[in-house]
Amino acid sequence: MRAVRYHEHGGPEVLQVDDIERPEPAEDEVLIEVAAAGINPVDTYFREGAYQPFTRPMIPGVDAAGEAVGVGDAVGSVSVGDGVVATGLGKDHYGACAEYVAVPADRLARLPAGVDPVAAGGAGVATVTAWRALIDHAGLEPAESALIHGGSGGVGHAAVQVAAATGAQVVTTAAPEYHDRLEALGADTVLDYARDDLQAAVTESSAGSPDVILDHRLDDYLQFDADVAAQGARIVGIGENDPEVGFTNDGVARSKELSYQFMSMFNTPALARPLERVAHLLGEGDIEIAVDRTYDLDEVADAHRDVMEESFLGKLVVTP
Repeated sequence: MRAVRYHEHGGPEVLQVDDIERPEPAEDEVLIEVAAAGINPVDTYFREGAYQPFTRPMIPGVDAAGEAVGVGDAVGSVSVGDGVVATGLGKDHYGACAEYVAVPADRLARLPAGVDPVAAGGAGVATVTAWRALIDHAGLEPAESALIHGGSGGVGHAAVQVAAATGAQVVTTAAPEYHDRLEALGADTVLDYARDDLQAAVTESSAGSPDVILDHRLDDYLQFDADVAAQGARIVGIGENDPEVGFTNDGVARSKELSYQFMSMFNTPALARPLERVAHLLGEGDIEIAVDRTYDLDEVADAHRDVMEESFLGKLVVTP
């Protein structure tokens, strides 16, 4: 089979397409014929060596979706021919930027009939992170208000939809060109993150103050979040943040008794659980993964550049 691999750490130029043996699924694995592999910023961190994968040469690609074409003897949740979605690859297991990938059964879920496998290929990291942040960690409830920073991003646009599906009031920030699309995805209010009166606008738009805040740039918004948050609000931080950046006035966080949770999707105890919930929402049409553009295996280096440098709504996806 054809697979993208990096034999040493470095920039996108270290990625190459190799012809290698097709994997055989272990007894607890499912062999997927890959329809799509989502590209995420974390894929570039593994490639650069900021996060160390278990071996090299390494196949990148945390997310996958496609058809199960082989099932290990110990797997009872999936049958040959099922559509599946998977995540959590590319670190301690070979990734999805290949024609086939063998995935542990506890990192995948069946896709309901009718779900586009190309869109599902970009679902994993984005939707599981959103689910874990808003539901598992923050406990977002109907009638509460949620502020989603960066609603046009992969996690952001998924989080807007997860929050909307709970019945919460959803406020998000994005560049003006994405406002209409985010409203169509379920945001009640979309604000330009560059506006001078953003704090006042968030407070006005969230029925007083947000109960839950999802933030991928705490180094920019740590104090902002504390200032706009409701009493007892839950703030969940994802992504890469500068450990040297702190509060300019942490008294407001204490006075409101705010809780802060820092998380990584890779710490999820059982990825199959949130993936099953997400797959259900995809099947019901409550979540739509917006695919901005697709790439073939020979263009994965371009995808790695674009995911870090370009502005887009939704996800970048490789279709082997």
